Amino acid sequence: MSTSATSAGGNGLQRRLGLSDAVMIGLGSMIGAGIFAALAPAAGAAGSGLLLGLAVAAVVAYCNATSSARLAARYPASGGTYVYGRERLGDFWGYLAGWGFVVGKTASCAAMALTVGVYAWPEQAHTVAVTSVVALTALNYTGVQKAAWLTRVIVGVVLAVLAAVAVVCLTGPAVGAAHLDIGSDATVSGVLQAAGLLFFAFAGYARIATLGEEVRDPARTIVRAVLLALGITLVVYAVVAVAVLGVLGPDRLAQAAAPLDEAVRAAGAPELVPVVRVGAAVAALGSLLALILGVSRTTLAMARDGHLPRALAAVHPRFGVPHRAELTVGAVVVVLVATVDVREVIGFSSFGVLVYYAVANAAALTLSAAERRPPRPVAWLGVAGCGVLAFALPLGSILSGAAVLAAGATVYGLRRMAKRS
Repeated sequence: MSTSATSAGGNGLQRRLGLSDAVMIGLGSMIGAGIFAALAPAAGAAGSGLLLGLAVAAVVAYCNATSSARLAARYPASGGTYVYGRERLGDFWGYLAGWGFVVGKTASCAAMALTVGVYAWPEQAHTVAVTSVVALTALNYTGVQKAAWLTRVIVGVVLAVLAAVAVVCLTGPAVGAAHLDIGSDATVSGVLQAAGLLFFAFAGYARIATLGEEVRDPARTIVRAVLLALGITLVVYAVVAVAVLGVLGPDRLAQAAAPLDEAVRAAGAPELVPVVRVGAAVAALGSLLALILGVSRTTLAMARDGHLPRALAAVHPRFGVPHRAELTVGAVVVVLVATVDVREVIGFSSFGVLVYYAVANAAALTLSAAERRPPRPVAWLGVAGCGVLAFALPLGSILSGAAVLAAGATVYGLRRMAKRS
């Protein structure tokens, strides 16, 4: 077995996270800015079939979560699907999953940082974004437990805001059951595209898996944490989606620039708009924190195997974190945030994440019964679901995602040729 999977020695990370810590990191990743922004484009795609799209996304997410959790329990090392793909399917598939994750999610980090800036101080969005990245990178550098503590605070704030939105909308005079009816505008292709857009709001459970080397009793904790975090998130998203759709209806929701803002206005509580904006900024901050954690751990795993500079595999002797990987990820994100606006050009991230989870499900199919493989129909449905949702995305996202993966495959091939020569 390779270094990444057996890193309990001097170059390994320290197991400091318990069940509640892991659940909170998963919640911080999933209950993020996506719920504040994803509902509108999803409604634009699915129309009155929005809730069907949410259900499809939840089913695919459950399959992926089950496969990822079983694999993480078997391989409790940093790197997530990069490790599982390499160990079960071969070096290339693990590399491709890791490449797509690191490149795509680094862009997502920059986009989420800019989202923090736009909500917190629109006139100084880039400055706030850079400050956020620097602050969270510094926090991560001092230990994963501090990041878990901050995530608890963030999740608490965001859940309180979402609860207020749901209560105001569901008890206000503007809510109408007719808005929830499924009409002729709901097509199969539209529902699938909406599911593809909404799926990424659930995808944060991968953060628990990528932190597998820092979780205590991983064989039990990771499986329970992934499923608990996903279950809580599904309930929260379903309630918020019903509340917002019930007030605005699918057409108005599809046109909303800030759906939750507009929903509380329509429900007769405009005084809640500033609270919603604060919640969105805090949610984006939580997503950014979890993304930096996940990208740096996958960077660590790839560096251990020589796919990235081996210097990035260093673990801090005092804080027990991959400090060089964290600093490098933070520096790259700062450069992106300070120089370009990547919020509109990260479609490849969506495509790449679905490929990442397709690899995870395929790897889970190779587990034996003794290795506690997931039910085969679940893993097969995960593979098929990821494929269908990936190619239901807008064409631009498919093409940019395929281009990024092709670039990664080319780099891999060139490195292999260089080693042989």
